[in-house]
Amino acid sequence: MLGYLARRLAMTIPTLLLVSAAVFTLVRLIPGDPVQLMLGDAADQAQVTELRRALGLEEPLPVQFALWLGKVMTGDLGKSIGNGLPVLPMMLERFQVSATIVVAAVLLAVLVAVPAGLIAAWRQNKPLDLVIVAGATLLLSIPSFWLGLLLLLLFGLKLGWLPVVGYVPFGEDFGKALLYIVLPIATLTMIEIGVLIRMARASAIEVLRLDYVTHARAKGLTESRVLARHVLPNAFAPTWTLIGLTMGNLLGGIAVLETVFTLPGLGRLLVDSIFARDYPVVQGCLLFTALIYVLVNLVVDLCYPLFDPRVSAE
Repeated sequence: MLGYLARRLAMTIPTLLLVSAAVFTLVRLIPGDPVQLMLGDAADQAQVTELRRALGLEEPLPVQFALWLGKVMTGDLGKSIGNGLPVLPMMLERFQVSATIVVAAVLLAVLVAVPAGLIAAWRQNKPLDLVIVAGATLLLSIPSFWLGLLLLLLFGLKLGWLPVVGYVPFGEDFGKALLYIVLPIATLTMIEIGVLIRMARASAIEVLRLDYVTHARAKGLTESRVLARHVLPNAFAPTWTLIGLTMGNLLGGIAVLETVFTLPGLGRLLVDSIFARDYPVVQGCLLFTALIYVLVNLVVDLCYPLFDPRVSAE
């Protein structure tokens, strides 16, 4: 196990280096000059030149990349061009908001989708299966931002049960904080339920056709026991992979929902920084997102022996 972990961690190094180079290059291709945005149109050329020199933008791109990468190795992602704050603490603070919503939504979606997928596979082509598949397909077809707006309209404006905009940190008021994240979590949960149901159902159908399931039934085991002890452990591996991919994607890509619900998350920080041409923040957010994605998939691989008896820890 330790050898496998060491190999996987070593493989992340070239991946992150390639991501760093790609991020640095793509950020420089964004139209617009951050110095000009900071100083405004009334600034003269001397002010622009001085600020570009202070920010290190006068250096050739390879030199800028080497300097930036050297700081990244020490945990220094630079300071925001817009407000002068260190990028790493600001980014981690925003990430806490995104991680809370994503982790809660994925866990709730798993608790609903995996049993529903097993039941749909068990009752394949029966009315219950058709109802579950139709519901999953409907959820898959709804854009997340549109579903979020519908929930805001219903529970926020029409019924007045939940707040419409804003965010309260858990450290200030735990009860209010829960109220502000209910709708974002509900939106993500409903969207991900559709994806996970289809995967869990497809995997369970394949397992239900295997000989050892028929043998278990011939021994007189109840259907619930067959599903829980023989089908679920062997059918969960593909769903577990999808869960890891989904969580990695959502942790770095919920900017749309954070904008809809006005949440100060990592995705919204990234979008705002792109519009402001804030190079250090954009680079830091993209690199951090790639790191989270790699680490989530590493955890998924390491947990495979816990969920799939056919996979060895070695």
